[in-house]
Amino acid sequence: MSNNRFDDLTDIYEAMIDWPKRLANDEPFFRRLFGENGVRKVLDLACGTGRHAAMFHGWGLEAMGVDISANMLDRARKQFGESDRLKWKLGNFDQPIKPAGSFDAALCLGNSPALAGSIEAVGRLVGNLLAAVRPGGVVMMQAMNIWKLPDGPCVWQKIIRKNVQGTEAMILKGVHRCGDRGFVELLVGPADDPAAFKTDSFQFLGLRPDDLQPAAINGGADEVNFYGNHKFQPYEAQNSPDLIMVARKSPASIK
Repeated sequence: MSNNRFDDLTDIYEAMIDWPKRLANDEPFFRRLFGENGVRKVLDLACGTGRHAAMFHGWGLEAMGVDISANMLDRARKQFGESDRLKWKLGNFDQPIKPAGSFDAALCLGNSPALAGSIEAVGRLVGNLLAAVRPGGVVMMQAMNIWKLPDGPCVWQKIIRKNVQGTEAMILKGVHRCGDRGFVELLVGPADDPAAFKTDSFQFLGLRPDDLQPAAINGGADEVNFYGNHKFQPYEAQNSPDLIMVARKSPASIK
C-alpha cells in the first residue's frame, strides 16, 4: 500500500475508533508489561495518529512514534506536540530503527503487522523490532486473529454516524476471511446520500504463532509468548480476538 492511501484515511481512522475505550482497555496490559521489563523508552511502529505513544508519554515515559503516513504524523503533532521525550518520525517496516538497541520496548499494534505484505516481510519486521531494543528489552506485536472468522461471509463490525471534516458521515466497517487472507471492507459517505458512498478494501495476512516465533528466536529473543487478548489470556486460534506476541530479547544477545 502507498503512504497516500493511509494519508487519505486519517480522518476515517480517527472517527472509527472509540479511543477512550480502546486506551482504557489497553492500559493495564502495557502497565504490567512495562513494569515487569523496566521500560522507560518506547518505540511505537505504525503509530497512526499517535494515541498510544502519547499515552505512554503521559505516564512519564520517553516515546517515539513511527509511521508511513505523513498525514497521520501531522495529526499526532497537532494533537500531542513534539519534544525531546515525544518524537514522531516517518518510516516503514523495512527500515531499521537507528540507533539499534536504543529502546526498552518496541511495539507494532492494531493489525499493523498483518499489513506487511508477506510472511517474509513480517519476519523482517520482527527482526527490526528486536534490533531496536536493548538486550533484555521487549517486543510486542498485535494482529487480528482471522482464524476465528468463517471462510467467506463478511462480518460487519461497525456502523458509525459521525462528523468528519464538517460533514455528517456514515462509516461501515466489515471484515472477512478468504483462505489465509483477511479483508477489511470500508463504506464511507454522506449520511444523507447513500448513492455517494465510496468503498475501499484492505487485504491483510492471517498470522499464526508459527509464523512469528522462528523470526523472534532468530532475532535474539530467548522467551516468546502468545496471548489472545490484552488480559494475557492464552491464544486460541478458534476463539481469540487477537494474536499478540511478546518476545523478550536475550540479555546476552549481540544481534
